[in-house]
Amino acid sequence: MAAIAGFLYFIVDGLLGLLIIVLIVAAIMSWLVAFNVINLNNSTVRSIYYGLERFIDPMLRPIRKIIPSLGGVDLSFLILFLIIQGARGYLIRPLFDALARVGS
Repeated sequence: MAAIAGFLYFIVDGLLGLLIIVLIVAAIMSWLVAFNVINLNNSTVRSIYYGLERFIDPMLRPIRKIIPSLGGVDLSFLILFLIIQGARGYLIRPLFDALARVGS
């Protein structure tokens, strides 16, 4: 059971790491669009931008309901980033260690 728990930990931690990368790319891309460094008239840029937005927005929506907008500054990206990093650092490993002990 410990091997299965270790493998599940590897998968979940990897997916959360990938989510962090996608979140950072989406934030940087939104800044580049906002400052008109990249243009949404390009179909490739537009499809990547809207694809990232559709993927990230459902995770950001509950945070945006709780945290008010601060005059154009969106802190929901930062809060989601901190939640994911906190889960990776403090919740996931002990959870899977406990799962491995239960199976033994």
